[in-house]
Amino acid sequence: MHLMLGITGYSGSGKTTLLEKLLPLLTAQGLRVAVIKHSHHNAQVDKEGKDSWRMKEAGASQVIMACDNRWALMTETPKQPVDLHYLAQQFDPNLTDLVLVEGFKQEPIAKILLHRQTMSKPLPTQDNDVIALATDYDLNSEKPLLDINDINQISTFILHWYQQKCGSK
Repeated sequence: MHLMLGITGYSGSGKTTLLEKLLPLLTAQGLRVAVIKHSHHNAQVDKEGKDSWRMKEAGASQVIMACDNRWALMTETPKQPVDLHYLAQQFDPNLTDLVLVEGFKQEPIAKILLHRQTMSKPLPTQDNDVIALATDYDLNSEKPLLDINDINQISTFILHWYQQKCGSK
């Protein structure tokens, strides 16, 4: 079972941008990081007319496309949305130490909650799984408060959290 950490917040809070900036810092520290990103849209990896799309349209429930330096598995899940823990199990444990999860905010996994002062929606109600808040304003909180614009601070927090959970890396 992979250790998972959610990056949650309203749309526009900067989840994807934060992940994009965190990944090089965490990998430079020796962590092998994978990402699961949830979308409310009908995600399409393969384009209409491409071979993988044609195989799916012909009835394949799963299609692997492979080349010399990468492969991708596309799986149809028409009956019900896929479970986060099932998705995490698809990662190769020999290639992954930590799974960062964008979205899936209702899942009972540790989370860093993002919020910006300019957002029209108030700070979301925090559940017990929130381990820290990342904001661009001061706030009284029982949880650690991180500066959403200080990527080094956030990556150090994640690395220390990971080390507490799994030992040093």
